[in-house]
Amino acid sequence: MMMARVRSQCGGLLKRSFGSTTPAAAQYDVCILGGGPGGYVAAIKAGQLGLKAVCVEGRGALGGTCLNVGCIPSKSLLESSKHYHHAKEGMAKHGVMIDNVTLDLDKMHQAKTDSIKGLTQGIEGLLKKNKVDYSQGWGKITGPTEVTVSKEDGSTEVISAKHVVCAMGSKVATLPPVPVDNAGFKVVDSTGALDLPEVPKEMVVVGGGVIGLEMGSVWSRLGSKVTVIEFMPHIGGGLDLEISKSFQRILKKQGFKFKMNSKVTSSSVGADGKVTIKYEPSKGGAEKEITADVVLVSTGRVPNTENCGLEDLGIQMNRGMIDVNADFQTNVPSVYAIGDCIDGPMLAHKAEEEGIACVEKIAGLGGHVNYDCIPGVVYTHPEVAVVGKTEEQLKEEGIAYNKGSFPFKANSRARTVLDDDGMVKILADKESDRVLGIHIIGPNAGEMIAEGVLAMEYGASSEDIGRTCHAHPTLSEGFKEAAMATYGKPIHM
Repeated sequence: MMMARVRSQCGGLLKRSFGSTTPAAAQYDVCILGGGPGGYVAAIKAGQLGLKAVCVEGRGALGGTCLNVGCIPSKSLLESSKHYHHAKEGMAKHGVMIDNVTLDLDKMHQAKTDSIKGLTQGIEGLLKKNKVDYSQGWGKITGPTEVTVSKEDGSTEVISAKHVVCAMGSKVATLPPVPVDNAGFKVVDSTGALDLPEVPKEMVVVGGGVIGLEMGSVWSRLGSKVTVIEFMPHIGGGLDLEISKSFQRILKKQGFKFKMNSKVTSSSVGADGKVTIKYEPSKGGAEKEITADVVLVSTGRVPNTENCGLEDLGIQMNRGMIDVNADFQTNVPSVYAIGDCIDGPMLAHKAEEEGIACVEKIAGLGGHVNYDCIPGVVYTHPEVAVVGKTEEQLKEEGIAYNKGSFPFKANSRARTVLDDDGMVKILADKESDRVLGIHIIGPNAGEMIAEGVLAMEYGASSEDIGRTCHAHPTLSEGFKEAAMATYGKPIHM
């Protein structure tokens, strides 16, 4: 799941390169604007294919939103907070008694920072290894094969490339009734929520999507009373409704409170430092209010495509997203786009796949992305992981299907580790038994979903999965049992 530091510029400049100083108007085969998961992976692939490539990024550190203010720091805090919560409340169930568990939030933040630093520096090494120039600064497309970049010292330089790949990522969507001030740590977005200097006693999360639930989980585990205000009747965005309802029940057991079917109308910070949020039913009605120490605004993301020269070049766009064909090519043939800049889920791994496929297309190879097999994961505890169609989508498309599910409460490994909330659910075509969707809520779901992605990528049936030997005792046996429930009957339920 990805968060961003809002930028009004994108791309980068040739401030330095590996091995030599790059002259003005340097000639490249590929110029990639953006050093996030899509951009740096595309650059590495270009180098591997023998293309002269430059990856341009103005943030000052490679990895984009994901590594700097998104996937990586949030997962660090999720893991650290899980350990703290487990030591405080979970270890006793295993007969391990720990008294006077305390929290060192500064050390937790330092662990997060160390993870970011190590990974971003590692990407620089990968670019160097693959003979890709790393260029630092903000840039703008000023011609079909030209990028004008702004250096840190105020000067400009021109990059010339046969192909330009837009990989500028996305930024946090604003919510006008609730203006964000990350510096004050009262009303924050996903970036500010990563750096809270102390644990708020009460937190309100505006938006029950992936990012809001993950960051809400971090601070809930550390002691916050978390209330989620969600416009829709269910959490998790486009999750399968059965999974969404189960997910919400589990979070409620963990202490989350939910105000569903509600929209926020205003916010204000009082003299006492408390934030007051006013909200009302989504379809209109009586206004209510709630106060908190910190409010996290997590209402989605938008493409980071402003002020990049796209409109000046006549590149077709739709609601900020760049229109591309099956080859990731815009209506200007030399300009391509991938990742959060184009339609589809805003996921780091989706951007990576598109980056590789796009560069392979540029090189004359057969790059391809199977959008039916892009997994999504919510890194709460338990985790939620999905790939393929939901029940609601299959019904809407008129596709007849079989459904099989298996609860972790009937799984021996889950029971022995005392972590048995959730289930595995598999949807398969009624006639062919080909797997169409897999939905997991439970421990290690984010790792387990890889089996489902592989199965779907190669057109497996639920019986193919059910007849594959799984080690015992493992959580993955729940996957096998759900598959058997889809085409026949499970053994252990």
